[in-house]
Amino acid sequence: MRKILLSGFFIVIFVSISACNLAWQNGNPTPFFPTPNYTMTALFSVDANMPTNIPQDFFINTDVPLLPTVQPTSVATEVPAQALPTNTAFPTVVPPTNTSLPPASTKTEMPARGGTWVSGKYMKNPPVFDSVWDEWEATKYPAKHVVFGAGQWKNSDDLEGSFAVAWNETYLYLAVKVIDDVYAQNATGQDIYKGDSIEILLDTNLYGDLSTTSLNSDDFQIGISPGKGSINDETEAYLWYPSSKAGGLSDVIIASTGSDGVYRVEIGIPWKVFNITPSSGQQFGFGLSISDNDDTSQNIQQSMVSNLPNRRLVNPTTWTILTLVK
Repeated sequence: MRKILLSGFFIVIFVSISACNLAWQNGNPTPFFPTPNYTMTALFSVDANMPTNIPQDFFINTDVPLLPTVQPTSVATEVPAQALPTNTAFPTVVPPTNTSLPPASTKTEMPARGGTWVSGKYMKNPPVFDSVWDEWEATKYPAKHVVFGAGQWKNSDDLEGSFAVAWNETYLYLAVKVIDDVYAQNATGQDIYKGDSIEILLDTNLYGDLSTTSLNSDDFQIGISPGKGSINDETEAYLWYPSSKAGGLSDVIIASTGSDGVYRVEIGIPWKVFNITPSSGQQFGFGLSISDNDDTSQNIQQSMVSNLPNRRLVNPTTWTILTLVK
């Protein structure tokens, strides 16, 4: 009996020791972090197929006029196109505020161009070039946005303008009135912008390059000198752009008079300059600006006003729309 008890005792001890040895021989301890909860993992995971929020396109409501962008207090010198300005920061383009004019007969889209649209009325009989507007029935538009030399522009007595546009089969006509307390124009040729002068911009292929933000061969920049030395002296017209055609324009008609801080100019530019056969309903990119110099001792462009609130010479999308009507 005693032997049986001892044998049982030794068997118990042997089994216990064997169990301990087996646990010690396991080299993988119980993990400190439990197995992940896959339900919670799914809640916080990113589904690669889940669509992201895409911004909506912004559409301009052209029925509601937008205010023009505030003009900068100073801008880079605005010289003719041969010497482009170094400042290429273009202001925001403001859509047309006048949407009453008809679009081109073959186009239905609304051009995203800046400034108030301009209407050029048909003139069956050419105007008398005497700087008197008696025969002009066209709408008159202001040119008073200061687009260059804001620091040197004093007030509307220093420089401000207004204009009208007309046309017939041979000429594009412009009548321009300028308020200017000092007349100073002693420059000639390509430098006439360095004195009191008028600039006309015309994009002759408006719908062909509606969104193009640089000048090309269908964009024209013409300068008008109302008179060298005085308003009653020799007038001049100069084509800056396209640069391949740059030079004086001898067949442009110019008549100017002035007194008491105001001068008036009537201009006739042959359509052949633009290689255009005009017709009612045609539309062009357009801008009219006036340069000022109050220093008769030097040739310098001190300031410029325009009908274009955001005028940039090198960016035709900042020009407005001219429509020929009959």
